[in-house]
Amino acid sequence: MADNTFTIKIITPNRVFYTGEATMVEFNTTEGEIGIYRNHIPLTVIVKPGVLRITGEDNREAALHAGFAEILPDSVTILAEIIEWPEEIDEARAQSALHRAEDRLAHKSDNLDVFRAEAALQRAMARINVLK
Repeated sequence: MADNTFTIKIITPNRVFYTGEATMVEFNTTEGEIGIYRNHIPLTVIVKPGVLRITGEDNREAALHAGFAEILPDSVTILAEIIEWPEEIDEARAQSALHRAEDRLAHKSDNLDVFRAEAALQRAMARINVLK
């Protein structure tokens, strides 16, 4: 392992999504966007929907929807509920989900679960942003 790299592992309930070395990883947390380099202070965070960026030998992006991350000086482990590579995303379906979520929030009914509608909007935006 080079001096500036660390191990990143992303696990979902269905598969090991990614394992590799990185020089930096970025993703959204409930506290804001975070960028991680080797020797980061130990930290556990809650993941918020957005684009995950892995910088290293494979510069990759994925739509990360929710989960937890454990950050250690030499590794990052993300336990993701859902994460998708761009090639796994149906763009038409993501656009449709975006429009539905925007419509629900714009025309709030009395029984609207605003939290769920906002989460759906964030997931759709993550999918669309990773396709760009």
